[in-house]
Amino acid sequence: MKLYYYKSDEYANFGDELNPWLWNQLITNILDEDERTLFVGIGTLLNRKLPKAEKTIVFGTGVGYGYGTVPKINDSWTIYCVRGPLSAQALGVAKEVAVTDAALLVRRLFPANHSKTQRFAFMPHFKHAIPASSAWSAICEQLGFAYIDPRWSIENVLSAISQTEVLLAEAMHGAIIADALRVPWIPIKTSANINSFKWQDWCLSLGIEYQPQYVMPLWDFYPVFPEAPSTPLRIRPEINYWIDWLKQEQFRVFNQIGGDPNQRVARQLMDIAKTVKPSLSDEFIVERLTHELETKLQQFKDDVKIEEFA
Repeated sequence: MKLYYYKSDEYANFGDELNPWLWNQLITNILDEDERTLFVGIGTLLNRKLPKAEKTIVFGTGVGYGYGTVPKINDSWTIYCVRGPLSAQALGVAKEVAVTDAALLVRRLFPANHSKTQRFAFMPHFKHAIPASSAWSAICEQLGFAYIDPRWSIENVLSAISQTEVLLAEAMHGAIIADALRVPWIPIKTSANINSFKWQDWCLSLGIEYQPQYVMPLWDFYPVFPEAPSTPLRIRPEINYWIDWLKQEQFRVFNQIGGDPNQRVARQLMDIAKTVKPSLSDEFIVERLTHELETKLQQFKDDVKIEEFA
């Protein structure tokens, strides 16, 4: 049974790299390199890129990307749980399997840190960190914020998040881990590359409304639009990004401040940190969902014992 998750050819990405770190601790002696059976865990992986296998096991995964190319479910699939109700609906499966993102299980492996060393931290999206890490790091240094790079090791990111009082996150799994470790978080969006569907899916699983704060993009480092040919389906999120961006108060800041664009971005982040109420799921809900994931995981282990996937 092979663990399937997204791997970049050049860079590690925190949300994806959580997979070997987490599953090698929780389901020891089960995973190997046999591709006939795939264990599909953390990530937005249920799309046209998912490899075909004799058997596919889904655990806490999300639907997304690919625009209308949701994989067809058949008897070779075993779905223990998916990220949220939007994923369940897209797949056409029972709403009972809509638990939450499997990364919540980090709660059982990494203790929350009640000793905070940083008031605010910012964690960009993986695709934005690659070209703009130096710019984001400089902006954070100017503001007195910690900068958390999604390419860091799992332990470094977990430690940095746990030591933060409030996380401003473009990286969804930064926010997921923050919530798991009881660190309030604010979702940030600086381009149409941020997938609102997957954020909404996860937030709905926790009973939270997804309310991203729109920040001026770093034009010199990455585009505001997804890097793909323009089609009606591609243009829609681009238009929505600008409409939502214009609705927010930060647009006034954009008009009021001249000079270095990075200074404007810094001002917007500071205004958000000072004025926006962070999100944090209810403790009872997050513990109930963690327990439900553990129950599903035990069910999976029991099925392996009786050679359900042999």
